[in-house]
Amino acid sequence: MLLSVQIENFALIDRLQIEFGKGLNVLTGETGAGKSIILDAVDVVLGSKVQGRAIRAGADRAAIEATFELDPPTIAWLREQEIDPLDENLLVVSRELVATRGGSMRSRSRLNGILVNRQLMERVRERLVEITAQGQTVQLVQAARQRDWLDNFGGEPLLAQRQRVAEAFAKTSLALQELERRRQSEQQRLQRIDLLEYQLKELSEADLSEADEAERLEQERQRLSHVVDLQQQSYQAYQFLYQNDTGEQAAADLLGEVQSILQEIVGYDGSLQAILDMVEDALAQTIEAGRQMSSYSANLEADPDRLEQVERRLVQLQQICRKYGPSLGEAIAYAQSIEAELEQLTGGGKSIEELEQNYRACQAQLKAACDRLTTLRRRAARELETRLLEELKPLAMEKVQFEVQLSEMPPNSTGGDRVVFAIGPNPGEPLQPLHEIASGGELSRFLLALKACFSQADDAVTLVFDEIDAGVSGRVAGAIAQKLHQLSLYHQVLFVTHQPIVAAMADCHFRVDKQLIDTPTSSGEAIDTDSAIATETRTAIRVTPLTPQQRREELAQLAGGEGADAAIAFAQSLLNQAADLRQDPDNRRKNANGSGEG
Repeated sequence: MLLSVQIENFALIDRLQIEFGKGLNVLTGETGAGKSIILDAVDVVLGSKVQGRAIRAGADRAAIEATFELDPPTIAWLREQEIDPLDENLLVVSRELVATRGGSMRSRSRLNGILVNRQLMERVRERLVEITAQGQTVQLVQAARQRDWLDNFGGEPLLAQRQRVAEAFAKTSLALQELERRRQSEQQRLQRIDLLEYQLKELSEADLSEADEAERLEQERQRLSHVVDLQQQSYQAYQFLYQNDTGEQAAADLLGEVQSILQEIVGYDGSLQAILDMVEDALAQTIEAGRQMSSYSANLEADPDRLEQVERRLVQLQQICRKYGPSLGEAIAYAQSIEAELEQLTGGGKSIEELEQNYRACQAQLKAACDRLTTLRRRAARELETRLLEELKPLAMEKVQFEVQLSEMPPNSTGGDRVVFAIGPNPGEPLQPLHEIASGGELSRFLLALKACFSQADDAVTLVFDEIDAGVSGRVAGAIAQKLHQLSLYHQVLFVTHQPIVAAMADCHFRVDKQLIDTPTSSGEAIDTDSAIATETRTAIRVTPLTPQQRREELAQLAGGEGADAAIAFAQSLLNQAADLRQDPDNRRKNANGSGEG
């Protein structure tokens, strides 16, 4: 629901704030008073194209801000767009228009202070407001909108079937994608498979398992290549550690002597016990090191066959690394990746024939789901035709013809039906699509009847109508008033009118007029010694919420009475009738069911 709108320097508006209420909000005023400018501002703040001279003369920028109260589905949707409501359920939509030096204009839109693009604004607009003016079709005559309305009118069974169609279409699309991927570039795919199979065979034959195999083999190669040197050096180390054939004492002998000396000292001075312990540990470790060196030296032997085998393996690993590495670990990872790619290229084991069969099965399921959806839509279409013709009768369109035309089209996520609302205003003439109707008055009344039919199914919160009752008779105006009341039971409605019987039905009534005001000149220069500011007379639009007494006077003026007693009495009678209609439960139910006569 639109709570308020603030407008600054837009067209003839200098500064204006309007607070709207629930139900039917009516704006009245003389022709040219600026009523449509207010609706234009609402249109512009929601992202519509800005017409020329939108910025007030003398200003270089304009700003419009609209505050909406949101319903739970819209709140959830906004959070999906990463925009949090204010105070849990409020959305402030703002747009700034700035004039540039070249005479053009740039604008910026924000949602709760967050800068957004035009595409997101269009999606927000669809959830907040729907604007209908005489001669405009807007969303009401869009094919997709008509299809959605028909489906909503059909109720839960139809919507559930449409969801099943969407799921079947998604499944069919996925099956087609898999088939096309398999069919696409078959020769290149086969060449790629050959290459990968060759590489995978080569890598598999290399029997790669450990990333550090090359390092271990290199160490073994070094050992096998220097067996003689290692035998000599290890024996020499053994002699120095444990048993020296040259007659010189080995390290173990020296440590044994140190041990004996310290044992004798400790007998007199126990403070050296720790040193004795360290020498004893060193002696034990030295003896053990000598023994292990002796074992190492005894086990060393030349193995030319093993050396040749190791060198061949190293050469093989080097070749693998040059082709698939550079390291052995990367070659192993590459082997795993081409194995996965090979599996994907071969379709996970599925042949083209299997994929084609799966696609045909999905197509059959989609067609069956679409056929069922078409049956439900035809049933809903007949009900809608009957309902709408009843809504049109009190609007002086008793002889109009209406038909929901369904024609076949390639299936998509919404089914296989092209939905067109067709109307024949004149008996004997062929029906035409809604957007081809020439008469603006007929179209406006037809759209109002449509909105009455969809008042509960429509998801737009605020409905805006701009003088769609222009030029109609009093009887038709009365029927329009009742239709508006019916809509206001489910939606907030903003309506610009010159009809007193329509204005009397308002829950909130605003008068729009133009006033001459004195404003400072652009230069603001002082013109006398008292420092008075230079001013100029400008036209500005003002909006006044009307009190009950002011409403009677405004309705009398709309009726042409200029405040005469008879006109005031007539205005009061209209207000009384409207109050009775709003308070009568039977009338409320009758209007809500769409069976009210004008």
